[in-house]
Amino acid sequence: MSVSPVGTLTSRPDRALGTTKYELSRGVVAFPSVGDQVLIPTPEQVEAIVGGKDSDKRVRIGASPMASNASIVVDPDKLFGRHLAVLGNTGSGKSCTVAGLIRWSMDAARKAIRDEGKIGVPNARFIVLDPNGEYATAFADQGDKLRLFRVPPVVGVERPLDVPAWLWSGHEWTAVAHAQPGAQRPLLMQGLRELKSGQMEGVPREATIRRYLVSYSTRISALLSTGTQTFAGGPRPRFDCAHLLEAIAHDCAQFAEEVEHPTSDQLLAIDRQTTEVINARRSKGNPKFFDDFMITDLEEVRRSLDALARTLPDLGSAAPIGEDAPIFFDVNMLAEHLNRVATEQGGNVAGFISTLGLRIRGMLADPRLGAVIGRDPPTTFGTWLKDYVGDNGSSNGQLAVVDLSLVPSEVVHIVVSVLARLIFESLQRYRRSHPTGQTLPTVLILEEAHTFVRRGRDDDGPAENPSHLCRETFERIAREGRKFGLGLVLSSQRPSELSPTVLAQCNTFILHRIVNDADQNLVARLVPDNVGGLLRELPSLPSRQAILLGWATPIPMLVEIEELPYEHRPRSADPDFWDVWTLAEERTVDWSAIAKNWSGES
Repeated sequence: MSVSPVGTLTSRPDRALGTTKYELSRGVVAFPSVGDQVLIPTPEQVEAIVGGKDSDKRVRIGASPMASNASIVVDPDKLFGRHLAVLGNTGSGKSCTVAGLIRWSMDAARKAIRDEGKIGVPNARFIVLDPNGEYATAFADQGDKLRLFRVPPVVGVERPLDVPAWLWSGHEWTAVAHAQPGAQRPLLMQGLRELKSGQMEGVPREATIRRYLVSYSTRISALLSTGTQTFAGGPRPRFDCAHLLEAIAHDCAQFAEEVEHPTSDQLLAIDRQTTEVINARRSKGNPKFFDDFMITDLEEVRRSLDALARTLPDLGSAAPIGEDAPIFFDVNMLAEHLNRVATEQGGNVAGFISTLGLRIRGMLADPRLGAVIGRDPPTTFGTWLKDYVGDNGSSNGQLAVVDLSLVPSEVVHIVVSVLARLIFESLQRYRRSHPTGQTLPTVLILEEAHTFVRRGRDDDGPAENPSHLCRETFERIAREGRKFGLGLVLSSQRPSELSPTVLAQCNTFILHRIVNDADQNLVARLVPDNVGGLLRELPSLPSRQAILLGWATPIPMLVEIEELPYEHRPRSADPDFWDVWTLAEERTVDWSAIAKNWSGES
């Protein structure tokens, strides 16, 4: 027999009760010597060994078959505070374990509130990203306190999944539109900034007009910087110059109707001045063509634009609008706006941007996306955060389930990435805004994590890739989420395909049955050498049994997870082939109705 000491059991008398209390602490200060006695632990000592300290006994998750079925009780601060990985083959009980952890934690919190004589509901936040649509039935008893988001059509208390495209960052837009780094990406960022700046609430109209005037002045300067060849030697430069002046005249006339005197009078003066320059250079032979423009005329127009811009308020330096700002704009205008910007810049830019516009139009026209990208009238950003992260005091429920099962595969990684990023950044900003820097504890649960947080490979394609973006988001959450109160729970049947960065940040593991050699070897490298023997049981573990190890437990142990009632289990049970074959259970199907729903006819 070989013995690997893992902890020290200490005793202290409880004079009030006349008993002895035991506590297990990690590590060994004094190692046993040859000839020391070996003692069989009493039931009280076994309970202390597997249950941890009294202060940790908060949430019961099961019992230990190897320790006289002593209760296994964990501290949620340790379980969720430093990230948790629930790993195991399909059918081993992972989903039931995750659903149970949520339910048992909430039950324990409600009991603690009642025991202390308080009134209210737990101020807890669990957000489940569910790619298989398993968890809706598991928490159906929560009624309208379950915030269930699904791809439309929705029924009852279900809510339409809404991850509007105006919430996407520039990095996320680049990934979903496959914008190339040469001309497409800078133009996409410019287009996003301009559309968001134009739609910014609370900004005076004069400040927005000033942005446009400065932009027009800059473009005239770009024309002048090329020299006199810009205005002679061919029709194309003259057309570019004329179209620019026509746009200035038209916009100044329109702006004059939106502002008051004296700004309106100055805008009308620029309109008249620019129109005179255009009319003077129209070709007498053909009014649709233009003669060469005078440099002095263009300089005068530029001076007028600059002079008026200096009199208008400038919010650009105080409150710049970046491509990442969560400000609403009509995403259906983006492709057309990009084409217009590219055309105005001339050269071959329009050719480079055309494919980008086609990709964006195709994505927005996909009827499967529906409310996912927010083409319906938008909610405010504050309302969106209340719905997905949870309202003040969790008054709208402690659990949000995001059903991703019908999200198109082309955008599912972007949807997951945007959701995770916004949840993380909202908690960052909460901590910054709190007077004492306190966090808002939140648990983010990612099912089928190997699909979204895949191990990086050299041949995965370009870095601007939705799957890469998704992995980067969760790697950042794994590294920094604890500081801002965000606990990450990963559930996966293929740990060997998970990002090593994310897996290395998980401090607690619940290991169900794992048969694959590569997965077993990976798990063995994550745990100390002295518990390697326990992991040899992984291939033969029955359902509901798992090995609990890491920060949330004093020693690694075998746990039989508490059994959930059938109605509280996720919809992930094995198919009932025999009962259906033998007509013991009825299965009717109406493919016409499914086809109509699938194609959007109903």
